[in-house]
Amino acid sequence: MDQPGFADLADVVGRFDAQDYLLDEGTASAIYLALALGRPLLLEGEPGVGKTTAAKALAAALDTTLIRLQCYEGLGAGEALYDWNYQRQLLAIRMAESRAGRLDESDLFTEEFLLPRPILQCVRHRGTGTPVLLVDEIDRADDEFEALLLEFLGESSVTVPELGTFTAERPPVVVLTSNRSRDLHDALRRRCLYHWIEYPKPERAVAILRRTVPEANTALIAQVTEFVGDARGLDLDKPPGLAESIDWVSALAALGATELSRVEAVASLGAIAKTPDDRDSIIALLDDGERDRAAPCSAPDATR
Repeated sequence: MDQPGFADLADVVGRFDAQDYLLDEGTASAIYLALALGRPLLLEGEPGVGKTTAAKALAAALDTTLIRLQCYEGLGAGEALYDWNYQRQLLAIRMAESRAGRLDESDLFTEEFLLPRPILQCVRHRGTGTPVLLVDEIDRADDEFEALLLEFLGESSVTVPELGTFTAERPPVVVLTSNRSRDLHDALRRRCLYHWIEYPKPERAVAILRRTVPEANTALIAQVTEFVGDARGLDLDKPPGLAESIDWVSALAALGATELSRVEAVASLGAIAKTPDDRDSIIALLDDGERDRAAPCSAPDATR
């Protein structure tokens, strides 16, 4: 079966649009080239700009399976590549002993007892279509985990010492995401195409919010977009991203708000303020806006 792909950039944009994901030209080009060249794609950007959602939309646009590997500190081969079913191995040993027999080590480390984890699942995928593997937030994993990925990223294969090397019939589509909380090694970067997803400009953020939260009215979306842009200029612990904007508009709409007023804004502030200090800073910004709107216009000069 041929590798999945897109006819051209317009096809990428159109198929993502059908999944309610509005692509900018740069991201569309990166996705098109990654599939055309059969290369893994590393997406970096601030938290909340849509990296994970892009991978999900890609799987939906290709009408294929999404396999997700969420990274975390301490992640190793047993969680990402493969493991052995120790309970079944122990049961096999006991059954052999009950029949006055014995099992050699080679009898225990066979495919019967192999537990494929997400990466090996992709390599051994035999269903219709080519799966999309999402290696999410790779910067959260340890340096050692990157070394585990190199064989797979370079050759679409995984080596199990007891069984040999498994190689994918069709290389899976691989998307890695990173919030750049730490630098990734050059060896990993060399194996990937790279794209940095920018926080969207106001007009594009408005378009995304309109698509994502259709129940919110236009005035509310415009006001939230402007306010979040101002909030991102503050010295916050965790500046709100597009994901937080979507959550906030959704929360405000659920409260029945038709415009950004202080009462509903404070009630729903947990959508964009993720620390006590950030909450105080954002409330202060809200209050500044309220005072600016309430300030009377300067009286006309009576001498004129």
